[in-house]
Amino acid sequence: MSENLSGLSAREVEERKARGEGGTGAAKITKTKPQIVRENLCTLFNFLNFLIAVLLFLVGAYSNMLFIAIIILNIVIGIAQEFKAKKLVDELSILNRPTVRVRRDNREMTVEMEEIVKDDLMVLASGNQICNDAVVVDGMLEVNESLLTGESDAVVKEQGAELFSGSSVISGKAYARVTHVGNENYATKLANEVKQEKQIHSELLGSMRKVTKFTSFLIIPLGIILFLEAYFLRNTPVDEAVISSSAALLGMLPKGLVLLISVSLAAGVIRLARMKILVQNIYSLETLAHVDTICLDKTGTITDGKLRVHSVIPLTDLPGGDMDALVQSYMAASDDNNATFQALKEKFEPKAAYRPVHKIAFSSKRKWGCISFEGAGSIFVGAPERLMGNLPENLECELEKGRRVIIIGYSGQTWENDNELPAGIRPVYSVILEDTIRKNAEETLAFFKREGVDVKVISGDHVKTVSMIAKRAGLERWEDAIDLSTLGEDLDYDMLCRRYAVFARVTPKQKQELVLALKRQGHQVAMTGDGVNDLLALREADCSIAVADGSDASRQIAQIVLLDSDFTNLPHVVMEGRKVINNVTRTAQVFFIKTIYSVLVSFFCLITNKAFPFIPIQITLIDACIEAYPSFVSIVESDIRRIRGKFLPTALSHAAPFGITVACMIAVFTLLAPFGTEERQTVMYLLLILISMLAVIKSCIPLTPLRLFVCVTMVGGTFLALALFPSLLEIVAVTMPMAVTVLIGAAVCFAVILILEQLRKAKMK
Repeated sequence: MSENLSGLSAREVEERKARGEGGTGAAKITKTKPQIVRENLCTLFNFLNFLIAVLLFLVGAYSNMLFIAIIILNIVIGIAQEFKAKKLVDELSILNRPTVRVRRDNREMTVEMEEIVKDDLMVLASGNQICNDAVVVDGMLEVNESLLTGESDAVVKEQGAELFSGSSVISGKAYARVTHVGNENYATKLANEVKQEKQIHSELLGSMRKVTKFTSFLIIPLGIILFLEAYFLRNTPVDEAVISSSAALLGMLPKGLVLLISVSLAAGVIRLARMKILVQNIYSLETLAHVDTICLDKTGTITDGKLRVHSVIPLTDLPGGDMDALVQSYMAASDDNNATFQALKEKFEPKAAYRPVHKIAFSSKRKWGCISFEGAGSIFVGAPERLMGNLPENLECELEKGRRVIIIGYSGQTWENDNELPAGIRPVYSVILEDTIRKNAEETLAFFKREGVDVKVISGDHVKTVSMIAKRAGLERWEDAIDLSTLGEDLDYDMLCRRYAVFARVTPKQKQELVLALKRQGHQVAMTGDGVNDLLALREADCSIAVADGSDASRQIAQIVLLDSDFTNLPHVVMEGRKVINNVTRTAQVFFIKTIYSVLVSFFCLITNKAFPFIPIQITLIDACIEAYPSFVSIVESDIRRIRGKFLPTALSHAAPFGITVACMIAVFTLLAPFGTEERQTVMYLLLILISMLAVIKSCIPLTPLRLFVCVTMVGGTFLALALFPSLLEIVAVTMPMAVTVLIGAAVCFAVILILEQLRKAKMK
């Protein structure tokens, strides 16, 4: 072997690494542990809660600080859940890390992709992915650059030709000198251009930001005013003024809801990770659940990238046994291993019945290959236009159906000329090949149709091929197909998106324009992709989905990676997203009840110069037993109904009748109840508990065994706490007049809630 092909020495490799000419490590797709801790600890909600805790501590109200234990528990649970999700995601991300075969110190070895250095000598053969830009220094390759260009035709690369990262080897063998590493690679540059910080489009996240902004705007000035009013106008002692004001402020913070959303999403990520679905942004679960249009690629998405033999048609009267033995000998001797030959070898079992004397490898450039056998002639495998001339009508029909035709021919002579074919080749078999549709593809498309999700198929292949694949996969609108390469440059993409479901010969820029047009029409768009040619479209989609078999660049920027490269798993992602949104929306109304009545009652207290009727420890009991416990137990439920309405308006509209009723009840009892202060506060607290419990029970309808268990244990646990800790909760023993007042008040409040509920439903209609 020449010195040029000896490869780098170990010393040269280390020198290049020292000069910064080595590959970079794999990009981290998850948050670091310090980042997770910081994001869970350093929040505005936590700051406000700890500030209130400090104020209570300073006045010696230690029992009323119990709520901070719940806050700390929330932080610990959130961190632990994200750590668990991170561990699973990091483990999965290692599964598909590519390795590279290189030649160093006159021997071949396999190294991790980040170990490649500039001027390394890569050894490339059929099936290898090209991970670094390089130049061929010896040998010949046929390369598939469809992940870069969208075109599936093979490209011949001979000595001196450039190889681009993101492409793959179809056939041949060659040595290639690495020219770029790390961020200098062609595919990585493209990925970095589109990998700008993308705004997270999350309704849950946006809603909580609105709530945070609203409460933070109110809580500090309102707390100061409530304290000053109590201290100066009612001459309340400092400790009592702080306790009363703190209770009002604590009620405004739906603190458990923030944790509920985070834990629900993290739990969904963990469940999907166990299915080998990598969610790189937890809010992508929510996004995909809202999607109403999904754009699928053909190759590698609807199909699995493999071919299968549909049928074999004999074309000659030559002895079948002899011909079969020659064809099997061809398959045994052939070095070709692309998808076509894999299918042929599965149909014609390789058996070395004859000894090969000369081989001409199959080339997409000449569209044929040949192997000659000792004393038996030659077998040719190639395209029908090269080995047959005019095709019979039945083969033309197969091409019209989007299938591929391969001809196997025979010549009695030994053939060594790879530039031309001999005269008199006799066609032996025509082999009809078709793409393999992924298992459950039809059921998946049926699922999306049933769930109101429009499916678009976008591909760089021929329009007939793409539409036939769509038909076989079960797409209803497979006939609504268009070849974009025939339409020129000035296209009306909005019209095209409305009129067609199948798009062929699509360029990377056109994919991006199609996604943008769908978004302009108000659609939530998900885009699946496997190559660098999909990056622009993935960048614009509301939810980007990559397959592990695709390019590293597409996996880096995608929000969801299907590690088994099977798009039929997408319904699992949709279902997990629906579970999170439906469960959070259902339980959020209970959290917002407290926010609504705390704000209303605080303003009522300001106007009337009255003290807030509850203390922090009482609010903490409701937080723990009526809000947190039912919500966190029931998030395991599998509520996969279609998402209807927006999260915040839906949750607030369901909470409003209860929150308004509580505020009115407190106002009436504060001004009119014929009890002493302690008795009046106990009656109001019991009514608050009953109304809050009613909200939980209403949210659990229709009842399931789990929901029934939650309701029963919630009621039992709350009243058990009231019975065991009356002095801690500062409630007095209930007298008969107080009990009667509670029962009558509960009946009136329930009636008011029913009326407000009917008004809410009427308004919605």
